[in-house]
Amino acid sequence: MYPEELVAPMRTDLTSVGFQELRSAEEVENILNEEQGTTLLVINSVCGCAAGSARPGVKMAVNNSAKKPGKLATVFAGVDKEAVAKAREYTMPYPPSSPSIALFKNGELVHFVERHHIEGRSADMIANHLVQVFQEYC
Repeated sequence: MYPEELVAPMRTDLTSVGFQELRSAEEVENILNEEQGTTLLVINSVCGCAAGSARPGVKMAVNNSAKKPGKLATVFAGVDKEAVAKAREYTMPYPPSSPSIALFKNGELVHFVERHHIEGRSADMIANHLVQVFQEYC
């Protein structure tokens, strides 16, 4: 587990722009079991190389897309173990990956961005990809 003082700024990076932080399995179930609308779930991470571009990319996509998910949520890998384990049940058959980005529509996973699709890409590239995904599913 990472110390809270280390992850607090990374949590705030998403929660300050409207992401709901899910810290228990029950909270994850409550938001991902909804059968109407779209939910963007970011599995946050302390990894500087990938999460350092994932968080800004996600924020740019949400801010710059005409269509956007109805709900924004996040769990933090390496910190909120119960919530992350439950979130990963919903992102099957993809292997555990953090950071990662999942879009759910009407309770079903419709798009998943794994860590290896984030690494080495700029925040702009991630944002542009997500805007296209939002246009298709939201």
